[in-house]
Amino acid sequence: MNWFTIKNIDTIDSPALVVYKERVHNNIQLLKEMVHGNVSRLRPHVKTNKITEVCSMMMDAGITKFKCATIAEAEMLAMIEAPDVLLSYQPVGPKAIRLAALVEKYPVTKFSAVVDNIQVAEMLSQLFAEKKSSLNVYIDLNTGMNRTGISPEHATQLFEAMQLLPGLKVVGLHGYDGQIRDTDVELRKQHTEKGFSKVLILAAAIEAVSKQPATIIAGGSPTFPIYADRNDVECSPGTFVFWDWGYKHGMPDEPFDYAALVITRVISVVDEHTITTDLGHKSVAAENPFPRVHFLNAPEAEPVSQSEEHLVARVPDASKYKIGDVLYGVPVHICPTVALYERAVVIENNIAVTEWKVIARDRKINI
Repeated sequence: MNWFTIKNIDTIDSPALVVYKERVHNNIQLLKEMVHGNVSRLRPHVKTNKITEVCSMMMDAGITKFKCATIAEAEMLAMIEAPDVLLSYQPVGPKAIRLAALVEKYPVTKFSAVVDNIQVAEMLSQLFAEKKSSLNVYIDLNTGMNRTGISPEHATQLFEAMQLLPGLKVVGLHGYDGQIRDTDVELRKQHTEKGFSKVLILAAAIEAVSKQPATIIAGGSPTFPIYADRNDVECSPGTFVFWDWGYKHGMPDEPFDYAALVITRVISVVDEHTITTDLGHKSVAAENPFPRVHFLNAPEAEPVSQSEEHLVARVPDASKYKIGDVLYGVPVHICPTVALYERAVVIENNIAVTEWKVIARDRKINI
């Protein structure tokens, strides 16, 4: 029997997201091993899993610090009393008000956020000072991705200005170098260290002013192995927990295994070389070109077109497929795929045993 085969598959409607609990556990253990058991250096991003039970598994493994991208993800973590939660998304407009409400409602959790400009810093300062509260903030740095963040060369001025603002405390630096995706690990290391050298210079300058050490949070899944070998960085991988085809083949040096799949059924045999499954745009992340999913038990099936509820695949011999046949798919990108499902079916010992709600796929839980 293949590791992914589900014995009671007839109890699961398709399409469905299935999570293999033992493999999730193993990926968490591998993560810990890569930082030599020093879990204080881990701050996993929960944007991939969005599931309370998965985050609880990480807490059971001794991980206490987390990173998230939405208020719902932050609240999910607070609901299980995660000690330390960083909102790595600059809070603007109502999102800032919601963050302040989280701080008030969940005092057990220490919240923080990233900031990359003085206007947001002043808004947060006023908001939290009025509440007679305080928020820890990290300066968000642009280390080459050109998505968010301030250039490290200009961040000292922002730091000095924020030092004067009530209700805020600058505790460190945050940088995400998601643009670094070299398959060659040595090239990836060179590119990572080139960008990170600017962060270290900035950290030294800030520490000279504040007389306190500045925490540095850096990287994601691609650069995690490089940062894992440093002692001066908190690492923030997220995809590791489920892994996907894109990282498995793009980062072959990383040891993680697939722990979440999508299942789909053949619903039509169109002609001698064409089959159709029920895995449409609404069931697997569609931002990548074809193939967006690879089938473990049908590697010869090549997706060629897709619509909202259908995926059409080209096969060498369609007579080998029957209506109702189940295909087990590995998404190229698991993170947005998870967000398409309300629930995940949990697999243990090749049996579907329960369901976990993908609670943080919603934009709002309570706040």
